[in-house]
Amino acid sequence: MADEDDASKTEGPTDKKLSDARAKGNVAQSQEIKNWAVLLGGAGSLMFLAPYMAEGVQNIGRKFIFEPDAIPLDPEHLRLVFAETMLDVLWVTAPFMVVMVIFAIGANVGQFGFMVSTQKIKPEFSKVSVFKGIKRMFSARTFVEFAKGIAKLLIVSVVSFALALPFLGDLELLPQIDLILSMDRIHLLALALAAGTVGVMTALAALDYLYQKHAFTKQMRMTKQEVKDEHKQQEGDPQVKSRIRKVRMERFQQRMMQAVPDADVVITNPTHFAVALSYKMGEMEAPRCVAKGVDHLAFRIRGVAEENDVPIVENPPLARALYDTVEIDQEIPPEHFTAVAEIIGYIMRQRGDLPLH
Repeated sequence: MADEDDASKTEGPTDKKLSDARAKGNVAQSQEIKNWAVLLGGAGSLMFLAPYMAEGVQNIGRKFIFEPDAIPLDPEHLRLVFAETMLDVLWVTAPFMVVMVIFAIGANVGQFGFMVSTQKIKPEFSKVSVFKGIKRMFSARTFVEFAKGIAKLLIVSVVSFALALPFLGDLELLPQIDLILSMDRIHLLALALAAGTVGVMTALAALDYLYQKHAFTKQMRMTKQEVKDEHKQQEGDPQVKSRIRKVRMERFQQRMMQAVPDADVVITNPTHFAVALSYKMGEMEAPRCVAKGVDHLAFRIRGVAEENDVPIVENPPLARALYDTVEIDQEIPPEHFTAVAEIIGYIMRQRGDLPLH
């Protein structure tokens, strides 16, 4: 069943799906990148901070080596000595720890940017399902991660052993030489191991990052139906939108029909176009369009006008021009003032609103 679902997911993830996944803290990320960054930060800081840390450790251990008799042995004083020693060690190693924390944070931000999400720590009862837990334990992803961990351990072990092999003869001599020389030798060995490990981890991290990006993209793939459903959610169901447009158009036409009885004239084509105009002398600067339509709607406008004794004037060029250039509740353009004024003036004289001459 899962194979069938994967086979049907042929579409790449949309921006919305990726955005929703990111909001839940689900992004492509490589644990190896984090490990590599921490190791790189540790190796780099070790190179520069090792002398300072070695000197600090020497100063801390000096009193235990050269002045052990000065250390009180009663429990109260031993607790104080232990606390002071731990504080001194923390102070010496603090720069090293801070560098690794900065590199760890930088590894995350570098992979997917700054992100804050509480979804990952939100309790979910489905996560405590025994069946799902067993399923996750034996999933392909778990097997890949296990195999990857074994391979990484083997590769790092082989490289580390190869680098440490030249130093193995010196390890037997360390107890016989001065402490400072021992620390220097250990420092060189640590740098060699760190450099080799960082080199191996760089290659592994790059490969794992590419794999994680591919796996995440594959996980986010969608079926054609999911893409259609998402598009409907964003843009709206076409059928619903069509119904809404139809309802709005019907209401708009109904308001137009209600305005036709108050119009002063309806100019027609005579059969294809109809434009109803209203003009209130002293209240309007120019005649205003209150309704217009073509074909069936034009027929309805003429019918309402006849029922309410609104004058109908046939002027095909003017009717077509007004239909194309004026919208509902807008005044007519200046280029049509003269033609419309002649028609309305004639009607107003016939009604007695203006003198005949």
